[in-house]
Amino acid sequence: MPNLTDELYSQLQGAPLQQISKQLGVEPQQAEQAVGAALPLLLGALGRNASQPDGAQALFGALNRDHGGMDLGSVLGSVLGGGGASGAGSAGGGLGDLLGGLLGGSQAQDGGTGFPQPGGRQADADGMLGHIFGDRTQRAEEGLGQTTGLGSSNAHQLMRILAPIVMTFLAQRFARGNADPGGLQQALGQEREQIGQQGGLGGGLLGAVLDRDGDGKVDFNDLLKAGAGMLGGRR
Repeated sequence: MPNLTDELYSQLQGAPLQQISKQLGVEPQQAEQAVGAALPLLLGALGRNASQPDGAQALFGALNRDHGGMDLGSVLGSVLGGGGASGAGSAGGGLGDLLGGLLGGSQAQDGGTGFPQPGGRQADADGMLGHIFGDRTQRAEEGLGQTTGLGSSNAHQLMRILAPIVMTFLAQRFARGNADPGGLQQALGQEREQIGQQGGLGGGLLGAVLDRDGDGKVDFNDLLKAGAGMLGGRR
């Protein structure tokens, strides 16, 4: 069975990655590499959050409340088209707002939750990233931008694109059927552990951004020096 990162990454192959590269104004190969580093960073950070007291319960509730009526295929359709998507179920026009706002750069509202709100509201992707990374959001974006060559601005934009996709993917997997917060916590905990064991650029970034004490600047030069091998692979 593929891990969560690999499963979601495979669903972004082809047209979604091509559209992301256009939005960022970079070559497809660079966009693919950056997405391959950003996904384990996002999922690993969510795994860390879910391991905190009441963290899994809060995340599970957010997935049900804010993403339960969304479909990943429709969200990806919004990425590709930048407009409203059909088949959104109870989300109505929210999917168009969700990713139309992200890709179009319009100001977003979140209703105070830090997660995207369906039903016609745009996603506050910055608030979502703050919820995922806390006070280390800037560190995550700087690390991703530096190690992939995207730069901080494009790294920020990429994270804003991917965050609602990751949340919708998790909602589709865990916020429906017989799933519960415990199952979500276990799956994300295993994912975080696998990301660390596999290493690569995504695992290295996760460790540098989240698993280091202190609030000072992180020097990512070590990742860049070791990155000849890391950058040659997906993560």
